[in-house]
Amino acid sequence: MILENIKSPADLKKLNIDKLGVLSCEIRQELIKNVLKTGGHLASNLGAVELTLGVHYTFNTPKDKLIFDVGHQCYVHKMVTGRYEKLDTLRTFGGLSGFPKPNESEYDTSISGHAGTSISTALGIARSRDLKNEDYDVIAFLGDGSLGNGMVYEAMNDVAQTGTKIIVILNDNEMSIEKNVGGMSEYLSKLRTTKRYIKTKDNLSKFLEKLGGFGRGTKKVLQKIKNAFKYSAISNVFFEELGFTYIGIIDGHNFESIINALNRAKEIEGPVIIHAFTKKGMGYEKAEKEPSLFHGVKGEKSVKKLNSDYSSKVGDVLCKIAEKNDDVVAITAAMTSGCGLNEFSEKYPKRFFDVGIAEEHAVTMAAGLAIGKTIPVVCIYSTFMQRAYDQIIHDVCISNLHVVFCIDRSGIVGDDGETHHGIFDISYLSHIPNMTVFSPTCEDELEKILDYAVNKMDGPVAIRYPRGEMPLGSRVENFEIGKSCVVKKGNDVTIVAVGNMLETGNKVLGILKENGIDATLINALVVSPCDIKTISENTEKYLFTIEDNVLAGGYGEKVKAQIEKNVRFKNYGWDSKFVAHGKSDLLYEDSHLDAKSIAEDILKIVKGDK
Repeated sequence: MILENIKSPADLKKLNIDKLGVLSCEIRQELIKNVLKTGGHLASNLGAVELTLGVHYTFNTPKDKLIFDVGHQCYVHKMVTGRYEKLDTLRTFGGLSGFPKPNESEYDTSISGHAGTSISTALGIARSRDLKNEDYDVIAFLGDGSLGNGMVYEAMNDVAQTGTKIIVILNDNEMSIEKNVGGMSEYLSKLRTTKRYIKTKDNLSKFLEKLGGFGRGTKKVLQKIKNAFKYSAISNVFFEELGFTYIGIIDGHNFESIINALNRAKEIEGPVIIHAFTKKGMGYEKAEKEPSLFHGVKGEKSVKKLNSDYSSKVGDVLCKIAEKNDDVVAITAAMTSGCGLNEFSEKYPKRFFDVGIAEEHAVTMAAGLAIGKTIPVVCIYSTFMQRAYDQIIHDVCISNLHVVFCIDRSGIVGDDGETHHGIFDISYLSHIPNMTVFSPTCEDELEKILDYAVNKMDGPVAIRYPRGEMPLGSRVENFEIGKSCVVKKGNDVTIVAVGNMLETGNKVLGILKENGIDATLINALVVSPCDIKTISENTEKYLFTIEDNVLAGGYGEKVKAQIEKNVRFKNYGWDSKFVAHGKSDLLYEDSHLDAKSIAEDILKIVKGDK
């Protein structure tokens, strides 16, 4: 097995192209075997095998810097940079990260988990290189889905100013998580299918073959002529007007084409973009047929049929609301399936807008829709909504526009780690004037709050909810929207839990009861404005809050600042550090945010005061 002998990219350089082909097959087999067990991004890695090997074969990493965009397609890179033997620990607690991580390896130049960042990062590194008079290449991967992100064009526009030498590899598989949308997707499609190019290529090949031996010999000589004609035939003006030399379209699974293009790019002065066409899920029939389904797989140990989940419920409720209210529209940023909006997009195609990986645009467009007297519901993951922070403030909240934000994947999300945990949304949303923030804990609350937010409110509102299974039915009968709910009344201590931490709060109650402590449990429900009245009325001496958010700027800080009673207070949440990847239960335990750890800490506080 060739793969077992690849300890670093230097070992790749000992192989000929045929051996690289064998290695690519071995890598795909190992990817399929391991990722189906551990979970992770399968289809995108299967599609990037040859491109990744080609870069390490042609360039001298880590001296030459390789930058990933999004980063979830870095598994092949990890396998050939000394981490193959740890592949079975991928995305597990204490194991390999599912994204590039500089403190994991010198070959991981920068961390990346969001789209559209690679050219900006590469440009910064390249400019630093030039300032220090150093000599190395900077290569940036860019997925075609990322071309929907505005940061890409900001970076390209900047490249055009000075012509700094970077090499961008456009990995064009027609997909992000789902089918790409928008003008750039249409443009790339035209490049791929330009009849003039296809006809020119086919006619030239047939003509040379007809010449027999002379033609076959001449074919190599005329290759440059053919390429030049090809480049002129496919209208690549867009990239070249931005200052890039365009090379493509090349077959992203053909080593000869990849290596030739990379070597050519090395010799060109100034920025270069290599347009490679690949197949997402390549080499695994199921992933090739359904690349969206196999974009991210859960892994054998995680397979569990959910009774219901928050994302799907949001989609169901929105469909019901939209049936009665023609003004309701839904917006997402390349997350139709992830945010549970498939049914809405099918039932109301004219009222559904997938803007691609462009969260900033999604929010400002929602502001425009609200100005036009429609009611936009913006469904985006918490970690990605961070990208639109200025737009939320400047375009929505200052004007107090009626935009409903459905903040999916709030709190810890598990195996994807630092770049994907949604543990900042309470902090970055709840301090914005005019913004109301809800955190439902069950099916009944989610349904009623979403309906109320759309049909009864008239300003900006955010509804945050976690990834995964949703408790069915109701936690509290006859709860009032806008007020915290007393789940259980006790006499000794008060615990206020936010969102999915209510379940933890319930478990804490049980442990405290076993130790002779009678506790009150309050479901915070509305995070901002904080319902301090209900909390104060149900608190005597001890007050504890639990949230799946960083402590800094979180719900507990709001409560502490507003409570006027002289009480012993402590907040439980995430410390101001980035949380690693791993199963959520392990992460809670490791940071002492599990029910047992919290209950033991409360017992120490109460007993210490007696």
